Amino acid sequence: MQGCLGATYCWSVFVDPLKSITGLGQGQIQFPFSLFYIVFPLTTIYAGLLVTRAGPRFCSALGGVLFGLGWMTASLGRFHFGFTLLGIGILGGVGVGLAYIGPITTCIKWFPERKGLVTGIAVAGFGGGAALISQIAGYLLNVQELTPFDVFLRLGLAFMILAGLAGSMMQPPSTSEEKKMERLSYPFIIHTSPFKLLYFAMVVALAAGLAVNANLKQMHAGGAVAAGVSAVSLFALANAGGRILWGWVFDRTSAASAITANLLIQCACIALGPWLVRSSIGLQVLAVLTGINYGGVLVLYASSVARLWGSERVGQIYGLLFSSNIAASLAPVFVGYAFDYWGSFEVPFWILASVLLFAGFVIQRKRATLRYQVPTS
Repeated sequence: MQGCLGATYCWSVFVDPLKSITGLGQGQIQFPFSLFYIVFPLTTIYAGLLVTRAGPRFCSALGGVLFGLGWMTASLGRFHFGFTLLGIGILGGVGVGLAYIGPITTCIKWFPERKGLVTGIAVAGFGGGAALISQIAGYLLNVQELTPFDVFLRLGLAFMILAGLAGSMMQPPSTSEEKKMERLSYPFIIHTSPFKLLYFAMVVALAAGLAVNANLKQMHAGGAVAAGVSAVSLFALANAGGRILWGWVFDRTSAASAITANLLIQCACIALGPWLVRSSIGLQVLAVLTGINYGGVLVLYASSVARLWGSERVGQIYGLLFSSNIAASLAPVFVGYAFDYWGSFEVPFWILASVLLFAGFVIQRKRATLRYQVPTS
């Protein structure tokens, strides 16, 4: 199911064909993806409540069906591009927002002693799905010579069936105490020190990963297109593998130590960026290292929520924490403007590295805040 939900991240495959068919510009074609990235994290806030009240099966199945229906709706863009905006950006965003939380909460309850590893496995498909589906979409576009709208229809039908059926199997263990727990109020959650600390660190960590991923194609100093394309694929694969790796690490250390390590390693990788991007091999190394660390972000914070507030509250609290994606999504824009101004990525690299270093320092200083389970009243 997560492999299906990650499909939107291969949007770049459709950009050039859509520009050719519709006559729209680069910026206009990016609207569906940008809207998706706003709607998706916003929906997770309410999805966390829905999972708690209606259960992960209903929430995940509904999200899977809506996601597939969204891509099928996008196929009507042949008549007006607004349908593609509606399908990919809104219906797709709502669908993923509803379905994304279900597997995380369910798997953590089934394997409470391996919160990090099982979360990593549960969401690895989301990172790797784009790599697989981009190959399928590329084959349909280039070999079968289908239009993007034909591909949207075929993929949407497959997503609706596969993700919908997979979501219908999300059932927590019968010993779950979820229904006996009182729902926490959002003001209470937001004002706790652990939540504030996690939110700050997650915004910084996500911003760094998104900034690198969105600009990889343009980072090679020599401007080699092939190097940029392969770097994007490597980032996606490393993103998937990093989720499992960092989940394994999390189970063997404290939340503060794992998060600090993730921030500081990413800091070192990005600080070396100005030198790495001078060669094609260096660019691939940068893509792999930053991809692994970015993948860890989507595991460490969900697992930290389970450890701090309890497995039964992951849906509600992580759904709220996941809204940090909205603030982090501004980072690629900042880096793009910085590149336009300075003519290189060196300055934004150093700025990102500095912010990561500061965040790592803050987490380390406040590590006691993330050590004990947070009272719920």
